[in-house]
Amino acid sequence: MTNDLLGRHRAVLPDWLALYYEDPIEITHGEGRHVWDAQGNRYLDFFGGILTTMTAHALPEVTKAVSEQAGRIIHSSTLYLNRPMIELAERIAQLSGIPNARVFFTTSGTEANDTALLLATAYRRSNTILAMRNSYHGRSFSSVGITGNRGWSPTSLSPLQTLYVHGGVRTRGPYASLGDADFIAACVEDLVDLLGHTRAPAALIAEPIQGVGGFTSPPDGLYAAFREVLHERGILWIADEVQTGWGRTGEHFWGWQAHGQNGPPDIMTFAKGIGNGMSIGGVVARSEIMNCLDSNSISTFGGTQITMAAGLANLNYLLEHDLQGNSRRVGGMLIERLRSAAAQVPAVREVRGRGLMIGIEITRPGTDEADPKAAAAVLEAAREGGLLIGKGGGHNTSSLRVAPPLSLNVAEAGEGAAILENALRSIQ
Repeated sequence: MTNDLLGRHRAVLPDWLALYYEDPIEITHGEGRHVWDAQGNRYLDFFGGILTTMTAHALPEVTKAVSEQAGRIIHSSTLYLNRPMIELAERIAQLSGIPNARVFFTTSGTEANDTALLLATAYRRSNTILAMRNSYHGRSFSSVGITGNRGWSPTSLSPLQTLYVHGGVRTRGPYASLGDADFIAACVEDLVDLLGHTRAPAALIAEPIQGVGGFTSPPDGLYAAFREVLHERGILWIADEVQTGWGRTGEHFWGWQAHGQNGPPDIMTFAKGIGNGMSIGGVVARSEIMNCLDSNSISTFGGTQITMAAGLANLNYLLEHDLQGNSRRVGGMLIERLRSAAAQVPAVREVRGRGLMIGIEITRPGTDEADPKAAAAVLEAAREGGLLIGKGGGHNTSSLRVAPPLSLNVAEAGEGAAILENALRSIQ
């Protein structure tokens, strides 16, 4: 049956639509932190549909909210007043930390970043964008144009002029040998030099922790130092929180707060986890930026009632059960367990991350050379052991990504770590 489904997939869907595993699986249902495939195999889910199942699979509070809303009305567009959309926007505006914030809902992180770019370029009257090397911001024409990761950038054509800044990857590149303070100073100096050679950009867009890039990040405070330089020149800061938001990093509710010494971003984008599987994305911006567009605009599917009902229920559950605190506690234990195991595996170059957002970089032992085959082998071995993880990275996809639902408990973290330890040992 799976082979038949795979053949049908290949017959009608694009060749570039990636599937995990040599023998791809069909996930049929899930509960809590577990999912099942069509053959009845149960897996501990440490990837959550690419960081999207944020709280739990089949969370009763979310499924109840969706069912009840579906029984009333599913959709009406933004042309009509929408109570769930207004209520969720009020909550997000308050949580964002952005003063006088306005919220616009989209259907994905790609569309959210697309909207942020539209706002920034219109507000600043400039189509020049600063982006980070090794970054990823989506698959639309404009977001591909600012993606600093060759493996996820299928075209060099773009409506934007993009200039790439150094600093998103702490342990690679020309400044890797420096201490944190000197690393930040060197990256700021590079930014200032870059700005001296170009017309004033509209904005810098940056992921506080690079998701597709392999969960890499700069030292805390880098973007605060960047913001000081940008603010002096009127350049906006867009924080891409599509993967880092809602408490996943444990220490902060938003990733930007590790760099918030000079205030919040001017624009923030979000998506993925807030819907717990429902299609929600969005943009938060200061009112003068959000309101700068001088033409009509609506959204057909952004903010539809059924997705907003899911988002409200999911956000309430996350806050009431302190899933940010759980991410800090359980994630801290998990990352230390994985670092201890990785110390015995020469192919593991680094275990990094914070909270329940952990990256494991695989290289050829004794070198910094990526080993995508070994990383793929770990992915396969983990699946054989009953664990689903992800992969990414800017160096030929050689990083494993671990990002379970934020309700992960200590026993499940230990179970997943044991499976992953065995999978890592299998490549020696």
